[in-house]
Amino acid sequence: MTNKNLLLLSSSRVNKTQYLTHALPMIKEHLADITQLLFIPYAGVTVSYDDYTAMVQTALTPLNIKVTGIHQYQDPVTAVTNAQAIAVGGGNTFHLLHQLYENKLTTVINAVVENGTPYIGWSAGSNVAGSSIRTTNDMPIIEPRSFDALNLVNFQLNPHYTDHNPPGHNGETRAQRLAEFMVLNKAMPIVAIVEGTALKVSNENGQQKMRLMGSNNGYIFKAGEKTIITAASDLDYLL
Repeated sequence: MTNKNLLLLSSSRVNKTQYLTHALPMIKEHLADITQLLFIPYAGVTVSYDDYTAMVQTALTPLNIKVTGIHQYQDPVTAVTNAQAIAVGGGNTFHLLHQLYENKLTTVINAVVENGTPYIGWSAGSNVAGSSIRTTNDMPIIEPRSFDALNLVNFQLNPHYTDHNPPGHNGETRAQRLAEFMVLNKAMPIVAIVEGTALKVSNENGQQKMRLMGSNNGYIFKAGEKTIITAASDLDYLL
């Protein structure tokens, strides 16, 4: 039986808040009594893995959680296998997925999460939780072995979603980009989550449940349609 425990955050900040500050209550609820967290910093490109891990450790200090970076272990597969919980940070989604493949982590992450190891992602870390990374916002600065992602949920994700279109901007909006995906993938849902919100997947009485957390709405794009979702929406059918 599947026992996934996921917290998929749209972003690490909201407006001008400090790093992960807005997410601390959600992370605290998600991790419960867990005291050690394995952090995967592979999405970081312009920041070192050591500095990235230290930044997450500082942000989570109020929760009394010890954060270690996967790069600090000789065997990353064993590190994932033994982790109490896993967090995957934001940055470049293509670089993140490339490194997950290079370190042979896609299968093992999927396996431990299926068995109940809590997973937290934000931005790129949420992107890779989906079926593929084909709806990421990032530039393909490196070519991963495949666009297929961790498939922790059976749909596409689009974090940092916004309807904002600056005056005078003649490029495609986010909705137009997602419309292109829908033309070629009519049956695949895309869940777009705005900054400050997250998707929470948990096991309740033997059933997998999913809800939107935060005060803003999200959106589902599928078969050319855009549907609003709220915290009250039943999203279990997407799992």
